[in-house]
Amino acid sequence: MERLLERLKRLSEENRIHFTLIDPDKDDPEEAYRRASIARDAGTDVILIGGSTGVHEPTLSETVRRVKSLGLPVILFPGNLNGLTPEADAVFFMVLLNSMDPYYLTGVQVQAAPIVLRMGLEPIPTSYIIVGYGGAAGYIGRAKPIPYEHPELVAIHALAGAMMGSKVIYLEAGSGAPKPVPPEAVMYSKKLLQASGLDPILIVGGGVRDPETARALARAGANGLVTGTLAEEDPSKLAMVIEAFKNA
Repeated sequence: MERLLERLKRLSEENRIHFTLIDPDKDDPEEAYRRASIARDAGTDVILIGGSTGVHEPTLSETVRRVKSLGLPVILFPGNLNGLTPEADAVFFMVLLNSMDPYYLTGVQVQAAPIVLRMGLEPIPTSYIIVGYGGAAGYIGRAKPIPYEHPELVAIHALAGAMMGSKVIYLEAGSGAPKPVPPEAVMYSKKLLQASGLDPILIVGGGVRDPETARALARAGANGLVTGTLAEEDPSKLAMVIEAFKNA
């Protein structure tokens, strides 16, 4: 059976990947199912489930079960140990690369590793990099967000993540961010990653609300796009954003 990381790599090479992020603290299982159903019909490829605060059982597992019944792969996007459940297909096994707190650099990963193994989750090594606004993820993770106006700093963080073995590099402006990650940061990151010969999957999230922004990020080199707030606030735009990103 094809592992999910292999599937993501194949999708990123064939075209691009759209991820829909669902926060189980904001949406009960039925609402999560409804939003995931809308996203599936709009063309999303993968559902991410996770949040920075308030994630708890049994709601998390029930949410994952309901969403998986739609036939889409589900990857956990945990803010902490409470974001893990064996009901999912895989987990972004993350290091918050620009956190100032050792807990988010090594501590939680050491605690999570045996749990992920026992749960039978596929771990997808991921470097998570907070840019600009940062939102709740940046605040909770004690990140030092990289300023929007310094795309070269984003790029060298991405390169470091790849050199440390990450298969996914996730550039995050934060949920509901007033501005997305700049296309220049994506472009610089992609160039360095390709020059390294490692070329992990480069995904971007936060603050993307229109097709023009999605198209610009795709043309800059993003392999994947994550949207969450858009599906909550304006589901009608979701299909247009996905189409623009994939067909740029």
